[in-house]
Amino acid sequence: MSSSAENRRPIKIAPKRPERLRPKRIRVLIAAALAIPLVLGGAFLVVDRVHSRTSDALAHPTNPLDDDQSKAQVVGAVKDVVALTRLRTSSAGYMLMSCTNQNEPPYQGAIYLTFSLPTDTQPHTYFGAIAATLVDHGWTEGLPPNNHAFANTFVKDAVTVIIYRQDDDPGRGVLRAHGECRNTNDHRADTTAWTDVTDQFGPAR
Repeated sequence: MSSSAENRRPIKIAPKRPERLRPKRIRVLIAAALAIPLVLGGAFLVVDRVHSRTSDALAHPTNPLDDDQSKAQVVGAVKDVVALTRLRTSSAGYMLMSCTNQNEPPYQGAIYLTFSLPTDTQPHTYFGAIAATLVDHGWTEGLPPNNHAFANTFVKDAVTVIIYRQDDDPGRGVLRAHGECRNTNDHRADTTAWTDVTDQFGPAR
């Protein structure tokens, strides 16, 4: 056979064998597959543990307050606000409120106070001056509620105070305050009614 015929003979190419995974690579893939459920399970346990600790801390607060201490805590804070800002108090009510639902312990002292707005000052100027005064005297301004006009939140010594213009009466303002959830006394049988404490916060002179 001539050399030219030999050159025309088709060349056979052996099929490529599938690449085998190396043992090290296999171990890495198996480890990754096993690690994913472990990580997710661990994250679930951490979240559940944090939630349990938060619930337990709420149900069993350290250094609980009695009824008089709960009231004194929030009344004292509101007195400070009224004196600093010279609010012209119209009415004020106090009650112990449940921190979990309508009547289960623990409880916190709460105050709902209304006051008259001055007629010679624009509301944004008046509420702005209140905010500046409180911040200057150690109150920390928080995120404002978005459901009331001219609303601001302030915190000091674990007491939260919210001040805003009354929705249905532009000539009045509202101050809401609540203390710490540290009263573990059983008040489930109490009547959920406000006690008048207006005399604690006389009008500014």
